[in-house]
Amino acid sequence: MLARLRWDSRTRGYIDRRIAEGKTRREALRCLKRYVAREIHRLIASSNTGSETHSLAA
Repeated sequence: MLARLRWDSRTRGYIDRRIAEGKTRREALRCLKRYVAREIHRLIASSNTGSETHSLAA
């Protein structure tokens, strides 16, 4: 996440917007973690669409 913050302009913009909203840097990073988690989840979910799902039940 910190590498993404350093190199990705979208991520820097996201943090700047959160800080402009009045959040502390720590709160903004917490928001960024949730944002990245949602983005990754969407990518995983879209890649699994149409593929066979596996059941965890034995």
